[in-house]
Amino acid sequence: MSMNQPKRYLITAALPYANGQKHIGHLAGAYLPADIYVRYLKSQKRDVVFVCGSDEHGTAIPIQATKEGTTARAIIDKYHPLMEQNFKDLGIAFDIYHRTSDPLHHETAQEFFTKLNDNGDLEIKESEQYYDEEAKTFLADRYIKGTCPNCSFDSAYGDQCERCGKSLSPDELINPVSTLSGKTPVKKLTKHWYLPLDRHETFLRDWILKEHANDWRATVLGQCKSWIDGGLQPRAVTRDLDWGVKVPLTDAAGKVLYVWFDAPIGYISATKQWAINTGNDWKPYWEDKDTKLVHFIGKDNIVFHCIIFPVMLKLHGNILPDNVPANEFMNLEGDKMSTSRNWKLDMQDYINDFINKENGGSQMADVLRYYLTQIAPETKDSEFMWKGFQDANNSELVSIFGNFVNRTFVLMHKLCGGKVPAFHKEIADELDQSTIADIKNTVEKITGLLEEYKFREALFEVINLARTGNQYMQKKEPWIVAKSLTENPDAQKNIDNCLHICLQLTANLAILINPFLPFTAKKMCHMMKVVDKILDWENAGSMKLLSAGYTLRPPELLFRKIEDSEIMEQVEKLNAASIKKESNEESVVNSELKAITVKPEITFDDFAKIDLKVGTIVSAEKVEKADKLLKLQVDLGFETRTIVSGIALHFKPEDIVGKQVTVVTNLAPRKMRGIESNGMILMAEDAKGSLHFINPEEKINPGSGVS
Repeated sequence: MSMNQPKRYLITAALPYANGQKHIGHLAGAYLPADIYVRYLKSQKRDVVFVCGSDEHGTAIPIQATKEGTTARAIIDKYHPLMEQNFKDLGIAFDIYHRTSDPLHHETAQEFFTKLNDNGDLEIKESEQYYDEEAKTFLADRYIKGTCPNCSFDSAYGDQCERCGKSLSPDELINPVSTLSGKTPVKKLTKHWYLPLDRHETFLRDWILKEHANDWRATVLGQCKSWIDGGLQPRAVTRDLDWGVKVPLTDAAGKVLYVWFDAPIGYISATKQWAINTGNDWKPYWEDKDTKLVHFIGKDNIVFHCIIFPVMLKLHGNILPDNVPANEFMNLEGDKMSTSRNWKLDMQDYINDFINKENGGSQMADVLRYYLTQIAPETKDSEFMWKGFQDANNSELVSIFGNFVNRTFVLMHKLCGGKVPAFHKEIADELDQSTIADIKNTVEKITGLLEEYKFREALFEVINLARTGNQYMQKKEPWIVAKSLTENPDAQKNIDNCLHICLQLTANLAILINPFLPFTAKKMCHMMKVVDKILDWENAGSMKLLSAGYTLRPPELLFRKIEDSEIMEQVEKLNAASIKKESNEESVVNSELKAITVKPEITFDDFAKIDLKVGTIVSAEKVEKADKLLKLQVDLGFETRTIVSGIALHFKPEDIVGKQVTVVTNLAPRKMRGIESNGMILMAEDAKGSLHFINPEEKINPGSGVS
């Protein structure tokens, strides 16, 4: 952080792909921490612009269009407004939520490319890439499938195997085929423009590892150092594709800007659109060195925002990011969140279940914001647990924060006539003074933590102040003091002092909680009958926020208790969605014989790689909380293996013990419902959908080969 406060701030949050719904891991990684920081800056009355938007180019969009049987334009037009509304519902307050399909972005990205190219900052190279002769197009990595060289999965993509997770290149695939035509692609020469990152290693090493060695997160510095030490290579900025920003050159027909190059420029085009909307000048936010640029991202975007985009910005004459507080990943109920495996909690699902229903409304948006901040993966991967979500709400928001505010208002109405009581300095005791000091000290702590992007610790301090308020009230016991009003002349003054401090503490809590829980802060302002201006940070620490004699509204519960039944429903919903996905995948595997006619032709050598053996089922049991899965122990002669199979709806466990089956024995192990499955049972499916074992007519020794 700079010693001198910058003149202005530009805050960005990673542009989400407009190819599907986004889950709470995305929310926790980039958008919520950015929103907290921006709300804090704005409460400080600083000049700040918060930009984001949909990333609508790249192969992910047309691939999703193919899955949904529609066009790329229809996909982005479907998911852009959905994501924008999701963010609003969860209190993410962008100044502009733009989109990279907008003509303004295309113009901005093309101008950016042209300037770098005209200045000689790009290189042109020719290379051989896969080409689909039937579709008459070069193939992006995701349009190529083949057998993974690592685990032998036959549907690995050209950039990654989704079974074993290994990063790949199309050249590594065994028997690659085009997903467009199903034909084997050929190699064809093509020309592309490259950003020569190797020219900028010294600059990056000095700028990142020296200049920012003490203020960037260790995980960010570590990943950057690893990339730089490994030797940077030229990176293509164009690709052969018909979806994206067209390369603005006459000799680049059929080429677009690579999405990693075009997407971060979206921050600039979004700022331009904000300036048009508000009548401001966008240039100082990207060209004036007295602007503080901060990128909020997940760790999978570190290389783009810390190495590639800064080189682009430097060459283009723009300012560089002051910080890139990247978060680690957030897991869900003991497993990595995965859209492909349906192990996720989409923002839309949370909104449907907790906000749109009549069970909390916008306050439930704040509950999610609270828990995600409490477990934010700032320095390491974290874990979203539904039970933890319930405990955070019931034990902290309800029992500590909400309880303190509610008790304060109830007692103020009961013992002080519904008005803010005066503070009588002449009888103030040590506990009164120490509590006032705690309020001011907490403000200083939280301010420092927010400036350093330590949102988890800052939120803890806010809740701890509410805890201090509860302890103070409990020690003062104004309800007990009220019983001595007739015989104790100072009793009412003692009550007044206690509730005056509690009310001022409540007003301070509204200011301090506002960056984290904006809906709650607004509701507190309503109860206190004050305008939102009280939430300005300069008011934090003041003991004169509510004037003596001012009438306040009756209390409203800030948070509701979350019942066990709601949590069980969410856990069951998660498990059911995942089981359905796994069972569908298992059914696809089990029905391979049915679908074999539509698969690409293979050679005998390909088939010979499959190791088929006869096995005997020695035990079978249902998998807990998985209606369609059975856990089998299968004797293969040379060993007994655990195999999980999606056949529970077709067979009772006790009926198949002793059955002989045909097993694919050389598949890579795969976890299903936490159980490692080491093989696959071959099944046949008839026209009615019933499954049948493929087994020998007569019983033979386990381990016998099938040929």
